Amino acid sequence: MLGPTGVAVVDSGHWLIGALINNQWSVGGDPNRNFVNTFLAQPFINYNFPGGWYLDTAPIFTANWTAPPDQQWTVPLGGGIGRVFKIGDQAVNAKLTFYDNIVRPAGTADWQVQFEFTFLFPTK
Repeated sequence: MLGPTGVAVVDSGHWLIGALINNQWSVGGDPNRNFVNTFLAQPFINYNFPGGWYLDTAPIFTANWTAPPDQQWTVPLGGGIGRVFKIGDQAVNAKLTFYDNIVRPAGTADWQVQFEFTFLFPTK
């Protein structure tokens, strides 16, 4: 697989806003396998509150360009809440988000729930 990827980020006060975009195509390999042509876009908006709390939305929009036109897109809508805090000396990030897939191919999920728990290792 090969394709371009780009990201743009703006960090302004309590806000973090940006987007990640890429497209990938099959390159080489077994000529009998299915050709891949997929798109991904992840806009993100994060608003930070005092005490490590934040509101977050980072839906992942995808398209399979080789699928029939009415089955190409997955478009989630939603968001969630998170907090950065410490357990002892270890910084962690925990968040819970919910997304409703308002557009989706047949046979895929109506919605998504994501729980993330990340160990953070900040540098000075």
